Amino acid sequence: MIPPGETIGILGGGQLGRMIAVAAAQLGYRCHVYAPEADSIAADVCAQFTCAPWDDAEAMARFAADCAVVTYEFENVPVAPLAALGDTPLLAHARALETAQDRLNEKRFVSDLGGIPAPFAPVDSAADLAAAIAAIGMPGILKTRRDGYDGKGQWRIMSEADAEALKLPDVPLVYEGFVTFFAEFSVILCRGADGDIRFFDSAHNVHESGILALSTLPAPGALLAQVPAARELAAKVAKALDYVGVLTLEFFATEDGPVFNEMAPRVHNSGHWTIEGAVTSQFENHVRAICGLPLGGTGMAAKAVEMRNLIGDDAHDWPAILADPANHLHLYGKAAARPGRKMGHVTRLTLD
Repeated sequence: MIPPGETIGILGGGQLGRMIAVAAAQLGYRCHVYAPEADSIAADVCAQFTCAPWDDAEAMARFAADCAVVTYEFENVPVAPLAALGDTPLLAHARALETAQDRLNEKRFVSDLGGIPAPFAPVDSAADLAAAIAAIGMPGILKTRRDGYDGKGQWRIMSEADAEALKLPDVPLVYEGFVTFFAEFSVILCRGADGDIRFFDSAHNVHESGILALSTLPAPGALLAQVPAARELAAKVAKALDYVGVLTLEFFATEDGPVFNEMAPRVHNSGHWTIEGAVTSQFENHVRAICGLPLGGTGMAAKAVEMRNLIGDDAHDWPAILADPANHLHLYGKAAARPGRKMGHVTRLTLD
């Protein structure tokens, strides 16, 4: 057990790290951010900040020496440089990162545990793409195996003309068949070092242009009927990875049951509602888990909850948002409101 007063290291300097740090401060911990970017919005609320490249072994070792435990706020942290952390625990450990960083390996891993992803095939050449389309059919989505989020690194292939016109990037790819679904949802769990697993309620997630726009709870009944099977798979993933902390799996709700989309070994945008809307937020429970503390309750703290992302210029509406006393506004402190950039979120509770 790591007692309050110790320092938690956070790899990555974005809004998720910022919200982890705020939750950690409420429990009495200090936070130290490590990130290559100088304009870290997480560092704004942390006691210390190391700005250095991921592969700077000396800087990483100094950072680790200051921390009792290290965690990460996004899944694309390079794994090899983390050897410089030495004996400082990394939670969740690097195997979770390695699994989530490669979409093909992730799908194979989940399939081996009994999960059902969209039909998929690896693509390393134009011939591979043609074979994948012949086997899986169209429409489909071609994705980079590594990196990419919020719709980046993806190409929709709706016809043969789309496939022929596409110039393949010189990186490993995976082709996925389209899934016919009536809703999207995520399973967010927190697993302690003792194996205790707590699930948060699953929200109904609505995406626009590949970016989460809205999460609402309680979800419709047809969606909720698929949550138990999705939770069973998520628990298998957490146990197989010996996971500690918050883990997220995203799903499509289909007529045949939940179809796995992707996993995120971290706190998640679709769980931001938990800050006001759950007994214990995903951020606090993540801190509790990595520090060996008992996990907090995950039940809803309101009759209904709505979380809306503020994308780009949406953040400029803060006066109108705050004019409604039922709204809870979270702005991330980003300097420039660019199209497609998550600038904040607003949560609204229905208490009766």
